[in-house]
Amino acid sequence: MTTVATAHPAPILRDSFIELPARERARSLLDAGTFRELLGPFDKIESPWLPLQGVVCQADDGCVIARGTIDGEPAVVAAIESAFQGGSIGEVSGSKIAAALEMALRDCERGKIVRPVVLFETGGVRLQEANLGLAVIAEIQAAIVALRRHVPVVGVIAGMVGCFGGMSLAAALCSYLVVTKQGRLGMNGPEVIEQEAGIEELDASDRRRVWQLIGGEQRAATALADRLVDDDADAVSAAVRAAFAQGVPAAHRSEQVDTFLDRLARIDPASVTPETMREVYHPHVQNDARKEQA
Repeated sequence: MTTVATAHPAPILRDSFIELPARERARSLLDAGTFRELLGPFDKIESPWLPLQGVVCQADDGCVIARGTIDGEPAVVAAIESAFQGGSIGEVSGSKIAAALEMALRDCERGKIVRPVVLFETGGVRLQEANLGLAVIAEIQAAIVALRRHVPVVGVIAGMVGCFGGMSLAAALCSYLVVTKQGRLGMNGPEVIEQEAGIEELDASDRRRVWQLIGGEQRAATALADRLVDDDADAVSAAVRAAFAQGVPAAHRSEQVDTFLDRLARIDPASVTPETMREVYHPHVQNDARKEQA
């Protein structure tokens, strides 16, 4: 009896983007060998406020700023480290992002285009230094709006922390948003919604429901994100490069006020489900799906 060996396809090996720390995330997006960190750990630019409240500082305050190139063009990447204080934005970390974007803006105004990328992994403002954090988030938002007149500003929301609070508004101002299924985007986090509106409004422990409502796949399906990619460093890098190749969009999301007001008007607050939200944003897609099922 002859045994015939069955060939099995080789498994596809991927390097998780989510599992990378902020510094390596930034490195993975830049051309090989071009990574150069600004205000890194050895510069010891730490929060002066956290020790006063018994919190141990991190030497880079949970934010990595890297210069280099993307497809040979000058670029700057601001990566938030979720492992430190949940990626919260304080005076120092926020100032680093705002200053990096403002430096890129000055270069762009002088005719030297710099490609800006922000890796969002944050619950929003750091409560221990709330007013200072809120002020610097406003500076980040202003820098994004000014920059996007010259060059696309690309945001990435990949990890399990997601992007909430004032930084969700900063993400919404980006020219393009790249998301994974694991990422989440919302003004308020599930726990805050449950606390303020009650568990009847949203059960924060229902992870499946939470991701159905505000997860990356849903945000892409409702036009609040532009590219949905797998948790793969190469896939995220390719999506970022493709976004820059598209150039500055004719109209950013924040400029499409009438379009979004029309969509809001078609939402029934008594029946907000992942399906009804997709129908509001892409009614023809839902109708086509119903026809196929029939």
